[in-house]
Amino acid sequence: MVDDKSPYYKYTPASVLENENFRLYWNRSILTDKTIPFNRPDITFMNKKTKNTFLIDIAVPNTHNHAKTITNKQKKYQEVANEICAIWKQKAAQVIPIVIASTGVIPNSLSQSLTRLNLHPNTYIQLQKSVILGTCSILRNFLNYE
Repeated sequence: MVDDKSPYYKYTPASVLENENFRLYWNRSILTDKTIPFNRPDITFMNKKTKNTFLIDIAVPNTHNHAKTITNKQKKYQEVANEICAIWKQKAAQVIPIVIASTGVIPNSLSQSLTRLNLHPNTYIQLQKSVILGTCSILRNFLNYE
């Protein structure tokens, strides 16, 4: 859906991308019939042909919090996933947390999440690199603060 080959750290996503097969919302609220407190996942990806929707939420917690973060993300967005099935007439809506600890530690569930999204199994390497570089940048800014 995107032809731009710029590096991920320079890319600014559009809030909506769409073609004949897919629709992708980036950081956009999902309107539902009833009030749901957590209705804004990081990425909402809809396959129009198979009528499957993926609610992807990304988190970079401390190492000791990553298991709890995964559970919280799944619970938090399950209600909006159920509403999406009903309102958008989808066969399934899955909550997929992408969680990598700030030190680069990855949980076992990350490979399952990448598989469910049909991404290459080695995608976690790029994700790890991005998280570690981000953590280093935050530390450098903090240590050089005057």
